[in-house]
Amino acid sequence: MTTDKKHTIIKIAANLCRLLLGCVFVFSGFVKAIDPLGFFYKLQDYLTAFGLISLFPSSGLLLLSGISLSVIEFAVGIFLLLAIRKRLSNLLALLLLGVMTPLTLYVAIVNPVSDCGCFGDAWVLTNWQTFFKNLFLLSVAYVSFRWQELQVRFITPKVEWMISMYTFLFTFALSFYCLNNLPLLDFRPYKIGTDIRAGREIPEGAKPSVYESRFVLEKEGKQQEFTLDNYPDSTWTFVETRSVLKEKGYEPPIHDFFLTELESGEDITETLLADEDYTFLLVAHRIEEADDSNIDLINEVYDYSVEHGYSFYALTASSEEAIELWRDQTGAEYPFCLADEIMLKTIIRSNPGLLLLKGGVVLNKWSDANLPDEYVLTDALDKLELGQQKQVSNVETIAGFLLIFFIPLMLVVALDVLVIKRRERMAREKVMQTEESKETNINI
Repeated sequence: MTTDKKHTIIKIAANLCRLLLGCVFVFSGFVKAIDPLGFFYKLQDYLTAFGLISLFPSSGLLLLSGISLSVIEFAVGIFLLLAIRKRLSNLLALLLLGVMTPLTLYVAIVNPVSDCGCFGDAWVLTNWQTFFKNLFLLSVAYVSFRWQELQVRFITPKVEWMISMYTFLFTFALSFYCLNNLPLLDFRPYKIGTDIRAGREIPEGAKPSVYESRFVLEKEGKQQEFTLDNYPDSTWTFVETRSVLKEKGYEPPIHDFFLTELESGEDITETLLADEDYTFLLVAHRIEEADDSNIDLINEVYDYSVEHGYSFYALTASSEEAIELWRDQTGAEYPFCLADEIMLKTIIRSNPGLLLLKGGVVLNKWSDANLPDEYVLTDALDKLELGQQKQVSNVETIAGFLLIFFIPLMLVVALDVLVIKRRERMAREKVMQTEESKETNINI
């Protein structure tokens, strides 16, 4: 009796562990898959911090590696939930956590990056929280791996290959869709509907963090940092700009939104956010890496904004030389502002990407592949649907994803239950009837 109870307890523990592990892997893979560029940026941070960025001379290779990792995570989670490919899924889960746990301990101690990015921007953990989370999950993965034969499966092995292929193909398609467009879900501080002015506010009595905009400029082959107070003359060439934390205090959700006009060197942040009319922001964190295949559409939007009296600025962290080269190649006439590169990457996952603001509120975002054209920009924005805040519902988006992914999956399960299992049961019954018939004949 004691042995039976122990076996039951172990079986329940093994199944609970694989279900918990499956949910974590599905969530982790999903939030990475819908934001492939965000995960790509985090991988760049890690590799740069560890001095390994040279292993990926091509950014495309690193991006593909990140997408592949998110697909593997999601697939392992689905396999664990359905208890299919049990040996492979449990082994991969154990290996991934076995590698990540000591790595996150090192990251927690050395602190080369601010957060691990294991759950994207959906759930930001500190480095120590990430380590303890991985330590717990490693023990869960061990239990699941150790007693994988006790895990209850829902489908027969005959349809495993269908579910496996479907999961891999679906997740790859999801990632490339979000790469070409924008993430399905936006967990960042600059999502549609955000009031940037409100996001920068500090509660009364709270001590704010003190940031300083620093500019790296070059002259005669020598680079040097400057601030707005000691910005040099025009004989220096701009290289890049960044925001540096000087004194830690209360940090509002939006703390790094600062824009410096290239021509005048003036900070126009407050002026832009206070503008109650429409403002277009073309965001290209690195203008030299920006896609110029849709430059005609960008120039059309700029001409439209000039015609209707709307502000239009291009935001970048690139050097003056890169900006001038972009102007020469594209015929760009719009003004440029310098901003922090990380902030620009956070605003929109597209290079370039377009934002529409009004009174500091983000009304809409477009990737480079979905820019508005002349067939949409037919009148003043206040008379167009385009000029209204885009309605976004995370609940509807998640529900749509679940329907799109799980309906075909359920059809496969239904095929398994209604056809394959039924045939197997009928075959077993036929075998049993044959054996019974043979026994009857022998007895006679």
